[in-house]
Amino acid sequence: MKKKAAVCLLSGGMDSCVATAVALGEGYSIHALTFDYGQIHEKEIACAIKLAKDFSVEEHRIIDLRLIGLFESALTGGEVIPENRTLKEIKEQTEIPGTYVPARNTVFLSLALAYAETRCADAIYIGSHAVDYSGYPDCRPEYFKKFQELIDLATKKTVEGGEIEIRTPLLYNGKAEIVKKGVELGVDFSHTWSCYKGQGKACGRCDSCILRLNGFKEAGLTDPIEYEI
Repeated sequence: MKKKAAVCLLSGGMDSCVATAVALGEGYSIHALTFDYGQIHEKEIACAIKLAKDFSVEEHRIIDLRLIGLFESALTGGEVIPENRTLKEIKEQTEIPGTYVPARNTVFLSLALAYAETRCADAIYIGSHAVDYSGYPDCRPEYFKKFQELIDLATKKTVEGGEIEIRTPLLYNGKAEIVKKGVELGVDFSHTWSCYKGQGKACGRCDSCILRLNGFKEAGLTDPIEYEI
């Protein structure tokens, strides 16, 4: 019997890594997509390549979106990356931060949908979560519900009675839960990168580093990557 196939958005960060591990554990063969959208560093992409090998994926495609010029964000050098904020400040902010990348998940999921239909995949896995997150509108449960409705209307496969399901296995998990789930699934977190900066060591000061470090701390584990602090 042919294995079910899934497209996994594999950024190289810990969340996308664990989501991919979940898909693998649920019996899917993996077609991984990584996007180069003009990030200020390529550390995550290098990690995605390592993770694709860890997971023995069927295919790993790295999509170059830099020439399109769609994205302006602190993550592409458009603004200063916030540093040294407290957990309370990160979690309780009311404004969308400068690290938001315009319509990123919508662009990524649209391309993943085309890829999924081409590869006859049944699911698309994405590591977004709405608990310890930075206020991004395209990480909310309502967003994924609406995108699923779009999928159900938008493809030949779904119109003809087939299914392509967006799966968000980490949507209601905090960082500590994500860490624990990854450990249970045998994830090598030393092959992941979360820092918004691309130095030799993670900065430990940006929002992403702060959330990651706190997740490992709450999980009672040590983060295997090195930090400047």
